[in-house]
Amino acid sequence: MTSAAKWLVIFVKAPQMGRVKSRLAKEVGPVAATRFYHTELTRLLRELGRDPRWQTIVAVTPDRMAYTGGHLFGGLPVIGQGPGDLGARMQRCFETLPPGPVVLVGADIPSLKAAHIAAAFEALGSHDAVFGPAEDGGYWLVGQKRVPRTLSLFNGVRWSSPHALSDTLANLPKGRLATQAHTLWDVDIEADYKRWIDAGR
Repeated sequence: MTSAAKWLVIFVKAPQMGRVKSRLAKEVGPVAATRFYHTELTRLLRELGRDPRWQTIVAVTPDRMAYTGGHLFGGLPVIGQGPGDLGARMQRCFETLPPGPVVLVGADIPSLKAAHIAAAFEALGSHDAVFGPAEDGGYWLVGQKRVPRTLSLFNGVRWSSPHALSDTLANLPKGRLATQAHTLWDVDIEADYKRWIDAGR
């Protein structure tokens, strides 16, 4: 790993029943919800994890899985997310990783491909931040150039709501440039799950 590396961080929960996709599990059952999460996480690690254009790190919660569950993540480097809400945990990654642009993604985006990650890093060449909007008003990707400094973007964000992206963009300091990637869909409710099934997953 070099100081000029591009850093891709995949934010995950331990893929264990009862720990993942709780809202989806209420509608389709915990077995189906866990199967979805494990399937998509495995695909994502295979699709993105070994791409030589960036260094991939898995950030997991609970933190103890960083020490006991590495075998679940394809042998990639694993770190704990640490305490706090989602914003605090993402901010910690932006502030603590070695120099270079950082892109964070979740593990529940069925159409996410390596080309999306490459485009996000390319966008950071001329922008301070990049976002991947989700169809539900959230976002599936957030990235920062971190030059000349790391931005604080997550204060007061209403997570798991249609306002998550707009709240985050409102925190962008004046004079800083942000751009948006393609809009993709994630799987949170039964209708999303059926869409995933219909796509042949």
